[in-house]
Amino acid sequence: MINIILICAAGMSTSMLMQKMKDSAEKRNLDISVLAMPEGKLDSYKENIDILLLGPQIMYLEDKIRGIYEEKGVKVAVIDMVDYGSMNGDKVLDDALLLLG
Repeated sequence: MINIILICAAGMSTSMLMQKMKDSAEKRNLDISVLAMPEGKLDSYKENIDILLLGPQIMYLEDKIRGIYEEKGVKVAVIDMVDYGSMNGDKVLDDALLLLG
């Protein structure tokens, strides 16, 4: 299973995107878990993370989060602003999977 975490300022808008990504993964028969949370809760999350996607509104935290999580083998990226704004779950999921190679 691939574990994807979406983080944003409050976790609200990423919750909608999370559901669209889950729907996309289900249609494709992919074994993927997607979870959304506010950035402040990330430190207390202890489960395995493969991909960590940041909402565009917190892109200023990218370097800090990369520094913490990439050394643990987690792929980190900022979600494209257009895809985020249009809640394009298919495209965000595609971009996330590309991170894994």
